[in-house]
Amino acid sequence: MTTIARTTSGQWRLLMWGLIAGLLLLPLIAMQFTREVAWDAADFAFAGVLLVGAGLIFELVAWRTKALAWRLAIGGALVFAVLLIWADAAVGVF
Repeated sequence: MTTIARTTSGQWRLLMWGLIAGLLLLPLIAMQFTREVAWDAADFAFAGVLLVGAGLIFELVAWRTKALAWRLAIGGALVFAVLLIWADAAVGVF
């Protein structure tokens, strides 16, 4: 792999993990301004396990698969799964 490809890959990884951290910080910030967001430690733990778990699965797939099409397909499936689980948890299915 060339240096340019490694740099681009590192930037995407940093962006992905930054997005995950940002998604976990959003409710914490929102709780400072409104009473409509009321997360407790269990909510943060659930969201953390869900988002970090999906990120780790994607890291594993990206490490094992070099084809961009497969990475995009797995990434899309993971995003869909996270959104589905999140939506089910929001209405009390889980």
